[in-house]
Amino acid sequence: MLVLFTILSLFLGLVYGLSGLELGLIDWISSHSDLVLYLLMFTIGISIGMHDGIIRKIRGYGLKILMIPLGTIVGSVAGGFLCAWILDLPLVPGAAIASGMGWYSLAGATISNLGGAELGSIAFLSNLMREIFAFLLIPVLAVRCNSAACISAAGATSEDTTLPVLLKYTNEETVVISVLHGIICSFFVPILISFFFQLA
Repeated sequence: MLVLFTILSLFLGLVYGLSGLELGLIDWISSHSDLVLYLLMFTIGISIGMHDGIIRKIRGYGLKILMIPLGTIVGSVAGGFLCAWILDLPLVPGAAIASGMGWYSLAGATISNLGGAELGSIAFLSNLMREIFAFLLIPVLAVRCNSAACISAAGATSEDTTLPVLLKYTNEETVVISVLHGIICSFFVPILISFFFQLA
């Protein structure tokens, strides 16, 4: 149900944006989306804080906790190479596009500056599609696979936009790991994009 509401909200937002209407409250919310994200993080923090022993359990993972973001980064880049090869596109820009890991706004703008408007448009759409598919796949992966698969599917968005879906279909422990995962992946997005374009 949450996935349905998410897709419906995205669709209604798209319709509103294209309509040219200007409603004060909606315009204020869209221009202050960072405040909405902070409120979301605050409420998730309360939920996590109410469960005893989660932080201690996370500490027990040690360096193993870095395996999920490392796997996400390697898998994303490998997927970019594979898709570029299948679509007969240059391999290195393909890896750069996939290095956006769902962060479509940054990936689209950065790749437009480095590789032109066409590649920037592909980067924007492919990373937007990754985020949308994450909303759809997380509920399925939570049942069929495990929480690590849910986090990896979300990519860099696991710390913000897909966090409510992760909380709904996994648990508080996974949410803590997903925030760390999202921070690490987001940190590497601009680094990897720049690195691959230097190779091109």
